[in-house]
Amino acid sequence: MKISSIEKLINWYKKNKRELPWRDTNNPYDVWLSEIMLQQTRIEAVIPKFLLFKKELPTIEDLSKCDDDHLMRLWEGLGYYSRARNLKKCANVLVKEYDGKLPSTYHELIHLPGIGPYTAGAIASIAFNEKVTAIDGNVLRIIARIYGIKDDILSTSTKTKIKELLEPFYVSIKSPKDLNQAWMELGQRICLPNGLPECKKCPLNKECYTYKNQLFDEIPYRHALKSRKVIHRTILIIRDHTRFVLHKRPSSGVLANLYEFVGVDEILNRKEVLEKVEALGFSANHIKKLPSSKHIFTHLEWHMDAYEIQVSQIKELKDSSYILKTKKELENFAIPSAFKTYVEYYALRD
Repeated sequence: MKISSIEKLINWYKKNKRELPWRDTNNPYDVWLSEIMLQQTRIEAVIPKFLLFKKELPTIEDLSKCDDDHLMRLWEGLGYYSRARNLKKCANVLVKEYDGKLPSTYHELIHLPGIGPYTAGAIASIAFNEKVTAIDGNVLRIIARIYGIKDDILSTSTKTKIKELLEPFYVSIKSPKDLNQAWMELGQRICLPNGLPECKKCPLNKECYTYKNQLFDEIPYRHALKSRKVIHRTILIIRDHTRFVLHKRPSSGVLANLYEFVGVDEILNRKEVLEKVEALGFSANHIKKLPSSKHIFTHLEWHMDAYEIQVSQIKELKDSSYILKTKKELENFAIPSAFKTYVEYYALRD
């Protein structure tokens, strides 16, 4: 690939780029926030969440001061909640050490909480036009196809090889900001990850090894991922006449510090459910089985059975990790999407 090809790609990007709320705003906060939100999440899902987030927390200082529960509510639906916690942690560092602003260089950015090599490269190049790469899955896939790289694109050696192939181009161009966004746009719209890419629309198709040789089944190559661990859970939706019991999860691990319906990591029958409810200090009046559900995380799956347990009016909760919320309050509370089946179940009922 020649520098003329890179210039052709940048010109294609300038003519075809989508209008996105974080694009071309000249605000580094927008670049940082959007890049974190876009990790493992589709653009269509991110746009409304980004707009709401910026409306509620327009500055980095606002983010640093945001109540944790409100932050989780703003993040609800995006998943991977540790990203939101790291955003706030990073915002606190920025307020204390950088006057509430993002530093302008890759080497400073890479040391901040929640900012890895790709995000640091994206912020440094897009917000500050630093001549650095921002290599994500899109770039790995595109370059592997163009150069015919048949090695595992998830391996460290392949990632290093691709970085070394790209770096000389960044020395020569004036706008690394446009180049990094061009790779992203190409990977999201043309050089697609699943199925056949839209090669006839690609500005780089004449020099693409994979297109010329029709090797889409071979390139890119990724090693098989480990199978997910399956955890069977029983969800106990404990409620009195007007309120539901929620439990705060531990400060580490899956969905750390988020509220959930009471649950145990095992399958319980009705008798065991009642025993568990009584052990928590509640007196059950009625129990019924609810629909089962499944939620998939990156490395594990929850297979959930669920029961509704109606109890006598709850006057107080002995454990501070439990709280009470009405049905209306549940609609505006940050309950993880893992429990979407049950939140929606009650939204349809009185």
